[in-house]
Amino acid sequence: MSFTVPPDARTWVDVAPDSHFPIQNLPFGLACEDDDTEAVVVRIGDYALDLCELSAEGAISTVDFPILHSLIDLDKDDLCRLREVAYDLLREDNPQLRDNPALREAALIPLEKVQMLVPVEIPSFVDFYSGIHHASNVGKMFRPDMPPLLPNYRHLPVGYNGRPSSVVPGGVPIYRPSGQFKGPDDEMPTFGPTRELDFELELGYFIGAGNEWGEAIPVEEAEDHILGVVLVNDWSARDVQRWEYQPLGPFLAKSFATSISPWLVTLDALEPFRVEGPEQDPQPLTYLRHGGLSHFDIQLEVALQTSRMTRPQVISRTNARHLYWSFAQQLAHQTSNGTPIEPGDLYATGTISGPEEGSFGSLLELSWRGSRPIRMEETGEERTFLEDGDTVIMTGYCQADGYRIGLGSLSTQVLPHE
Repeated sequence: MSFTVPPDARTWVDVAPDSHFPIQNLPFGLACEDDDTEAVVVRIGDYALDLCELSAEGAISTVDFPILHSLIDLDKDDLCRLREVAYDLLREDNPQLRDNPALREAALIPLEKVQMLVPVEIPSFVDFYSGIHHASNVGKMFRPDMPPLLPNYRHLPVGYNGRPSSVVPGGVPIYRPSGQFKGPDDEMPTFGPTRELDFELELGYFIGAGNEWGEAIPVEEAEDHILGVVLVNDWSARDVQRWEYQPLGPFLAKSFATSISPWLVTLDALEPFRVEGPEQDPQPLTYLRHGGLSHFDIQLEVALQTSRMTRPQVISRTNARHLYWSFAQQLAHQTSNGTPIEPGDLYATGTISGPEEGSFGSLLELSWRGSRPIRMEETGEERTFLEDGDTVIMTGYCQADGYRIGLGSLSTQVLPHE
């Protein structure tokens, strides 16, 4: 089941022309209101449409949607039907909500009056490594005498299991983590706050319907299990990571925090922006092959604002089409051994970098392991890695003729170690 809003659709809600959230988008989120109640909401412009309130007042069928205080109770088809209901209520020529001032005031809430939460309670978190330019850059920096990509990279989506307990919504600051690290000339390792705190620009997607234990999800059916897409900043302590990751991979250097944007943008909203992914050579094994347009033309930006700056500075621009492995391939690989996935599971793509300088998705790459400091034009400050007080702002959107489909903004400040 799918539902795509017509490109010429209009709404009676006042929406800015450059908004990430026109009626063609209508993403879902979980909001906490003034009385601490939680409700599933749909974003339109700078408002949150409270679906629980609409249900209580009879504007949404309680038979079709009996529970609207949690997205984990909805699968992809439910979300599709609910999005169509929201579209019908918000379209320009529908008077049902437009001409009902009392209901409109109760259900259409300015964003500043709600607190956005992590959209779904997360049972499990997996982070992939599907950005081929990022993987190549890391290989060039850390294995200069070897091919930049390890032999398995072009054959399978590399990933690891992360910590769902430390996934937080944008706006929640993170504290500089401590860990154990060892410099190349140090006789013994040191424990203390990381000196090389970094961001990672990624996309994430939440799972709706799961699978049975022992049941593989075919690649051509994988997207049927995806509720929607969010922005992800999977923070990294690079000095801790270098020391601890061999031989088993990421651990404390990654588990302290993962920030995500609060709005679940459906694949239906992204459908008009499908594109081909990079050529995969060699051809993947049969269980990872799928035809059609597997990727999305999502423009991504990272901006940085230090505590001395009055405005953020864009330091990276890239695109989701650079991912080597698609969402569907990642999920098909995850379940190929019979792993059960569950509603609410979060999957992240890994760092998304482009092929040129200025399109890299981490400071590790942008400063080339600290050898090329980034200059802040407003203050003259330089950054190789993040300092206390810095704020990282990530945005993502698809550009159409006359409107945008956005994932919104993911803004997080770094605070000193406690």
